[in-house]
Formats: sequence, structure tokens, C-alpha cells
Amino acid sequence: MAAQSTLRNSHDPFLALYAHYVSMLRSRVRGVSRLTKLISTLALLLSIVGTGYGTTKWWRRRRAEKETGRRLLRRNSGLRGKDGSRTIYVPYREATSKVTIHPTKPTTFDAHRRLFLQPQRVAGVTDGATPQVPPPQTKPGLNLAFLHQFLSLLNIMIPRWSSKETGLLLSHGVFLMLRTYLSLVVARLDGEIVRDLVAGNGKAFLWGIVKWCGIGSFASYTNAMIKFLQSKVSIAFRTRLTRYIHDLYLNDHLNYYKLSNLDGGVGQGADQFITQDLTLFCASAASLYSSLGKPFVDLCVFSYQLFRSLGPLALSGLMANYFLTATILRKLSPPFGKLKAVEGRREGDFRALHSRLIANAEEVAFYGGDQMERHFLDKGFRELKHWMEGIYSLKIRYNMLEDFVLKYSWSAFGYLITSLPIFLPAWGGLGGAPELLESGERQPRERNRMKDFITNKRLMLSLADAGGRMMYSIKDLSELAGYTSRVYTLISTLHRVHADAYFPPPGTRPELYSLSDVQGTIHKGFDGVRLEHVPVVAPGLYPMGGDELIESLSFIVHSGEHLLITGPNGIGKSAVARIVAGLWPTYRGLRPYLSTGTLRDQVIYPHTEIDMKDAGRRDFELSKVLEEARLGYLPDREGGWDTRKDWKDVLSGGEKQRMGIARLLYHEPRYAFVDEGTSAVSSDVEGLLYERAKAKGITLITISTRASLKRYHTYTLNLGLGEVGEEWDFQRIGTESEKSSVEKELHELRERLAKVEIWKQRRQEIEDELNKVWLENGDELPPPSYSESAMEDEPVSSTTTKPAVEDSTATGKSDV
Repeated sequence: MAAQSTLRNSHDPFLALYAHYVSMLRSRVRGVSRLTKLISTLALLLSIVGTGYGTTKWWRRRRAEKETGRRLLRRNSGLRGKDGSRTIYVPYREATSKVTIHPTKPTTFDAHRRLFLQPQRVAGVTDGATPQVPPPQTKPGLNLAFLHQFLSLLNIMIPRWSSKETGLLLSHGVFLMLRTYLSLVVARLDGEIVRDLVAGNGKAFLWGIVKWCGIGSFASYTNAMIKFLQSKVSIAFRTRLTRYIHDLYLNDHLNYYKLSNLDGGVGQGADQFITQDLTLFCASAASLYSSLGKPFVDLCVFSYQLFRSLGPLALSGLMANYFLTATILRKLSPPFGKLKAVEGRREGDFRALHSRLIANAEEVAFYGGDQMERHFLDKGFRELKHWMEGIYSLKIRYNMLEDFVLKYSWSAFGYLITSLPIFLPAWGGLGGAPELLESGERQPRERNRMKDFITNKRLMLSLADAGGRMMYSIKDLSELAGYTSRVYTLISTLHRVHADAYFPPPGTRPELYSLSDVQGTIHKGFDGVRLEHVPVVAPGLYPMGGDELIESLSFIVHSGEHLLITGPNGIGKSAVARIVAGLWPTYRGLRPYLSTGTLRDQVIYPHTEIDMKDAGRRDFELSKVLEEARLGYLPDREGGWDTRKDWKDVLSGGEKQRMGIARLLYHEPRYAFVDEGTSAVSSDVEGLLYERAKAKGITLITISTRASLKRYHTYTLNLGLGEVGEEWDFQRIGTESEKSSVEKELHELRERLAKVEIWKQRRQEIEDELNKVWLENGDELPPPSYSESAMEDEPVSSTTTKPAVEDSTATGKSDV
């Protein structure tokens, strides 16, 4: 109490205030009941304990998550959510960062389809009153087609108002508005500094310099944030589009296969669309916000400020100058959008030539075709170079005109405008009012003129910069139109493939066996492999028709029965597997729908480690699978399950085929196609692999020419060796009819072998006839003398048969 009274009587006002606060708190505490004190104490203890427990729990969870992230990062794996999302961990500083990827919903694709396809042709999507979407082949440029394409892509880049992209654009806009405000402040401050300098007011001049440096540092931060946020917007746009395209490109509908092998809308350059064109489009779209929105706001703000300072005549002149400049540049501007689109296509063609050389390097090396490939590459580069040189030539002339109009002519016009308050004060707005009053000394008036001139000049320079960026944006918009056309073409083609929306041109009939002529039926739920009157057709790129291999094929294989498909090369054996798997369309008839089923990543492909763990499978089961495929030595030989190598070069041909059998034994599908899957495997191992697969309940459909495989199958489908007038023969192995067909096949081969000598003789007659040279009068030109002497000097050979013919006769084939 004595201490409190001392504090209360102290002359220090802070100590007296503290003493008063303590005494007031004590008086309040005395008035509180003991129950309230007890409840408050318990609440405080519970809050402390709860906070400590929550903090500890959060720390443990965070530490466990970091450990999980490090473990999954080492294995290049992640976690799968119940909604189909994937959680992956990426390196971030010295730890890991969690990234959750949500797949695009099928309903989103259905909603967007009307934006990328002609609505009246997609059943059940839109009604006939919906406007028709511009076709993808519309020439890129600043037109309504570009507006539709860009807005359609914007629906993907900004899916909702609460998205991350919206927040980035708003933040970007705030900094753009802040830079406009700072430009006004800098313009006024520049005039004040010059005024104080001319007036010799040192104190005000130094204070203006201090303010200039402070505003400059803040403006530098603002400019850096504008560029940073623009880059973030570009990355966010690219992330959205890439995930959308990947979900549409890689799915169970096999769009990645059909896009290049059936549709042909983007040719063979889908990789260039997804990588280079998409990057350029996103960067150009992100800069559009600052190259159009910011200059437009600057034009409005600075025009208003100049209207107040210079009057309506100056503003009218500025507007007339803008429209005149825009008209001139628009009329004389080359079609940059079309030029950029063609440049992108030729860049893709040149890149495809290099990709083809890399993919076929071994074959080119065997044939010694490096000079021919170099010729192709040089030709592709020359075409690209000539096109780019033409674009640069156009840009030189346009840039000269653009710089003269936007820099020098606008600067000269700006000097005329800023002189209005002095030479025409009645038309000079607020700036001409002091001149009309004619009051004050001459020196202060000149200083104010200097201040107003510098301020107006700053505003004019900022206005010219904004107008210049608006004019420059015409060229940027044209280039954006080219990038937009490329990306829109890719996504519209993907939607067409995904929806199977192939239709003949209006008023025409579909071409036979084109994608608009697919009339087959898919029987879902059928337990087996079944084809009924299905033509085997090698499809052509849309809208061309395909080539028919077999007119009509029918067979049924139930569970537990095994089929061997044989026949000569090129008859269509692998085509049957492509039709059943859904790679090639069923133009007629009926086929079943089969759900796709299939050393760690090598054995479990196409599963990932996440799928393997979700299925409850472990590494020891994979070891057992490799033992069954006679590859049990691989983990020890290659260094364990986590070893990463270029397996196509490490594994031999037989090991590659046995790895395919290992995948088959791991996935245990009900039905499996084996296309020459054991041609590099010995007969004893081949039998063990087939028996093991059959023991697991896998129904095998084998495509092979090896007759020894009949013992492991129930039926045989011979293509090209059926009855007279037929193209195929389906029989059960072991029956009398099957044995008779084998005998018949052997008889046909013997007859062909017997005719070899006749074919040799006929071939020699044809060659002799082709070697003759006839004159105009019908006489035969005799051979030159040197050829006869050469034939006399040539030693007589024991046989005149060529090695190629001898090899063909030994195998029962002929070159004729």
C-alpha cells in the first residue's frame, strides 16, 4: 500500500497512471465472487492445456507429413484421394511442399463442349437456336472468331470468381492502379522541384529531392510487383490449361492415340501445341491485362488531368490525334496474327523432323541415311528461315512508321498542346487563368509557367506512353490471335475426338469407312470376345476413308477358351486386336466393350506405386511374379526395385517379352491379347509361361505364325487361308475339319513350291524383255560391243539364280 501511495503521489504522470490502473483492477477483483474466480482459473488452465495439446498435435502431424513427403519424393510417388485427386510432394527450399491436383470433372467437359464444337451437331448438348461456333480453320486475326476463341479459353483459365487466378488478377490490377497514381504524384513533384530550383529555394528543393527518392523507391517496388504478378498470372493460366488438356488428352477414351492416328486435326505436332504454343499464348494473355487495361485507365486519368490544366481544345486535339494514329496504324499493320500462326506451324514441322530422326536414329544409322536426313532438316529450316525473314522485313517497315508516329510526332504535338495556356490563355483551361489575370510579378509568373509546363509535359509523356502501349497492343493482339487460334484448334480437336463428333459436310454423304461412317455396335457387359460381321479396316485420317483388310469377320471366344490368330504378314492379325481394344473403330457389326486391365514400375505398368499400395500389393508379390515369368534374377542383377535405368536398352529381346508376360501375371486380366509376345523366347519357357497364364484364369488370344502354339489354345482363326471365296477360317483345334484344313494348307504350299521353277523362268523372260531397246521403226537396238566383250570375259557361273530368289524358294515364298 505504501508503494502504491508513493506511486500515486509521484510527479511522473506515467507512474501515476499505472498506479491508478492497478488500484482500479484490485477493486474490481475484490467485487468478484469466489465461484467466478474458480471458473476463470479453470478456463485459463483449460485454454493453456488445450493450446499446448493442439500445438503438439499440429507439430507431430506436420513432422509426419514432412517425413511422408521426403519418403514419397525419393520414390517419385504420391497419395490418391477418394475424389480422384492426387497429392504429390515437390522439393521446396530444404523441405518439401504438398501440391494437390484435382482432375477435371466429366461434367466440365460436357459443359465446355458447346464452346469448342458446332452445337447443332452434338446431340443432347445444346438446342438448335444456339449460335454456331466459328470453325477452327477460320483465319486468325482481330475478328469475332478471335473473340469467341479467347473467351472460350478464358472459361478454362478462370473457372470461377473465387479461383486463385481471380485473386492474382485483382492484385495485379491494384498495383497497376497504384502505378497510375504514382505517375500523377511524380508529375506534380517534378514540376515543384523545377520551380524551386529556378526560384533558388534550397530548402524546398532538398525536401523535394527527399520526397522524390522516397516515391521512387515505392514506385520501383510497384513496378517489380507488376512484373512478378504478371508472371504468376501466366503460370496460373498455363497450369489450368495444361491440366485441362492433359485430362482431355490422356484418359480411358484413348484420345492421345486417336488424335494422331485417326483424327489428324493437329497433325503429328500435338507436343508442340501443348508445350510451345500454350506457353506463348499464356504469356501473351497475361500481358494483355497490363498492355490494354492499364493504358486505358491511364488514358482516362491523364486526359482528365490535362483537360483541367489545358482546357477542352487540348483534349479535343488529343482525341483526334488518337483516332488518326489508330486508323493509320490499323490500315498499315501487317496480318501479324496469321503470320504468327503459320510461323508456329512451321516451327512444329521443323521440330517434328528432329523428333523423327531421334526416334529412328538406329534405322537411319543402319541404312546410312544421314545425308538424306540432313537434306530434310536443311530444307525444313530453310522454309522456316525464309518465312521468319519475311516477317522481320515487314516488322522493320512497320516499326519505323510506328516509332515515328508514336514517339516523335506525338512529342511535337505534345509541345503544341502544352503551349496553349501561354499563347492562347482563353483556351488553356485552369492553366490559362493566371495568364488572364495578369497579376503578380513577372518572375513568379515565369516560375509558375515552368512548374505547370513541367507537370503538363510529364502528364503528356505518360499519356503518350499509354497511347503508345495501346497502339503497340494492336500488334500484340494480332500475335495473341495467332496463339489463340493454335490453342483453340488443339482443344476443339480434343473435344471432337472425345465426343466422337465426326459428321460429313452438309449436303454430302459420308465417305465409306471414314470416321463419319462408323455404324458398329458396342455390346457392354458381354463376358467374352465377340465379333459379328465386323469389317477389319485400317482407318484413314479424318475425313478420308480407310482401307478394307477383311470384309466381314465373326467369332466368339468365351472365358476359359483360348484363340490363336494366324495368317500371312499384312493380312490384318494385329488389326483384330486393335478393333477389340477400341483403338480402331467398329465401322459395322458388333464388338464387346472390354475394360482395360494390365521390377516395380516396369512390372506394374500402367499402375503407379499409389495404385499398387491401394490394391494391397507388396514387393514380395512382385518377386513371385518375376519368378513365374522366369525373371526372378532381375532385382539382384540390376540393384533392387528402386533402380532407374533405360530399360529398353538394358533388357534383351527375350527379357522384354517375358516382362510383358510378368505384367500380364501381375494384373491378371480376364482376357489378354498376346501379339508375337514369345517369339524371342525358347519353346520350353514359352510353354511354361502359357500354362502359368492359363492357370491364373486368363483367357489368351494370341497373334502368331508359330504352329507350335496350337497346343495351348482352343480355337484357331486363320486369316487369308480360308475356303475359296472366303477371307478367314475359324475352327476348333483338334477336330477333323481343323486337321483337314491343315492338310489342305500343306497341299497348297507344296503346289506353290512346285511352281517356283515356272516363276523363275517367267521372271527371266520379263527381265529379258525389259532389257531390250526398240527403235522408232520397230527394230531392236543391238547391245553395244563393250557389253559383249565384257560378257565374254566374265567367268561362267554354275547357276544364274539370284540369292534373293534362292532364299525365297527355301522359305516357300517368291519375289514375283
